[in-house]
Amino acid sequence: MFNMMWALASLLLVGPALAAIPNAMLRGMPSFPKPPVPRLHRSITSPNGTVLPPTSTVYYFDQLIDHNNPDLGTFQQRYWMNWEFYEPGGPIILMMPGEGNAEGAEIFITNSTINGLIAQKQNGAAIIIEHRFFGYSNPYDDLTSQSLALLTIQQAIDDIEYFAKTADLPMPGGDAVKPGQAPWILVGGTYEGALTSWTMVNKPGLFWAGYASSAMVEAITDYYGYFTPVYEYMPQNCSSDVEAVIAYLDGMYMANDIAGIQILKEAFGLGNVVHVDDFASAIQSNLFDWEPMQPSSGPGAMFFQFCDALEVKNGISAGPEGWGLENAIQSWGNFWNTTYYNYICGSDDAETCLGTYNTSQSYWSDVTVDNPDRVWLWMMCNQLGWYRVGPPEGQPAIVSHIIQPIYQGRQCVNMFPQAFTYPPEPATEEMNAKYAGWDVSVPRLFFVNGLRDPWREASVSADGLNKPNNPSMPIYEVDGIHTTDMFTDNNINPTVAAVQEAALKYMKEWLAEWALSTS
Repeated sequence: MFNMMWALASLLLVGPALAAIPNAMLRGMPSFPKPPVPRLHRSITSPNGTVLPPTSTVYYFDQLIDHNNPDLGTFQQRYWMNWEFYEPGGPIILMMPGEGNAEGAEIFITNSTINGLIAQKQNGAAIIIEHRFFGYSNPYDDLTSQSLALLTIQQAIDDIEYFAKTADLPMPGGDAVKPGQAPWILVGGTYEGALTSWTMVNKPGLFWAGYASSAMVEAITDYYGYFTPVYEYMPQNCSSDVEAVIAYLDGMYMANDIAGIQILKEAFGLGNVVHVDDFASAIQSNLFDWEPMQPSSGPGAMFFQFCDALEVKNGISAGPEGWGLENAIQSWGNFWNTTYYNYICGSDDAETCLGTYNTSQSYWSDVTVDNPDRVWLWMMCNQLGWYRVGPPEGQPAIVSHIIQPIYQGRQCVNMFPQAFTYPPEPATEEMNAKYAGWDVSVPRLFFVNGLRDPWREASVSADGLNKPNNPSMPIYEVDGIHTTDMFTDNNINPTVAAVQEAALKYMKEWLAEWALSTS
């Protein structure tokens, strides 16, 4: 059965089931794509009928600990591979899952995903390799700041290059399919989509082609744009009432109305959340439930439960203007009291679950491996940013203005006091200069973004960017949310079906070009 450990790791980064995880920075962070339907492992055979190892088989590669100092030696990097469709001369489709333990993500080497679909149509083999420091591919046996110093985007890119150029793959002839001997295609969705773009910019010619889904290529510290597609596409009555509550909270904050804020917190059952910024961050969590939805998500999805709780009264839905502030506070608070608190906090008390000021909690100091929260926060604090904050003045606010980068940066200090004595400024300008960000221009790189994806504003489909769509670097959009296009089950959406068909067409043409270039 589809590995539940990976599924739970994925959920940690999406928003639900966050009991005892106080760090609100990580709620709604980009999640490794989760398939709409769990898949059973099945026996597989090669084109000549040979029974192959199951897709759950783990292989190991000796990866350099530090590409800037090879003398430090190597560590064991895990990978998974499927060559059921492979024929000599076919492509090698590679993906490096990030944001969590890769075990259980073997669906990405099957034709239930775009990775395996390309392999099937083009007689290729599909591989996933585990990102350094996630899961059990660790240069060192802890996640201290000293160890994590070797966690950079460049080290991850260099891992990809070293694997492609050095690994002898377990399939027959797998020692003679290095780049140059065979065409390699790099695929990724969400952060891995960005990593696909960054790698192809940084290592030109290493990969013949690439596929980047929901790729947030632009590192942005102050990323209120996360909420722009949510605001645009969520039910208008729901956004109206959320705006009313947020404006009310912000007004009391500006007036230093401590008593009024306490009454509001108590309406949500969060009266013992000590700090107002933690309360503002907590109610922000409902918006993060937008990201994981897929075309198959129905009215039972948590985001729709939330909006229905606000907008359906006595069987009647509110008009576009919502029901108004008083009802919004009562109904939103009741949803937290009856449903949502248990959903994200379980049996923990509110301050333990949602507070970010008590650094004596073990959450902040746990340096054991396979701790994706800690690893991802390190990447955010140092290079990526993507702090989901309140909007600039004058913009519609479904998130409190109380939430500003300083709130997020303080949590970097909480978790990594050995590295930061004050909130760090993520090196986003350096990132974008080095890896091109929105300015990416790479031949044979296929981009897909969702119109309703909260990461759209960091992608090449960001509003106002107007990046041209051309045959050299196609840019497509689907009527979906996050990484919707990566799963074949989602082709029930005609825009997804069309994009997958276009991607397969481009891959076929590009691989034909490779064959001509080497003939």
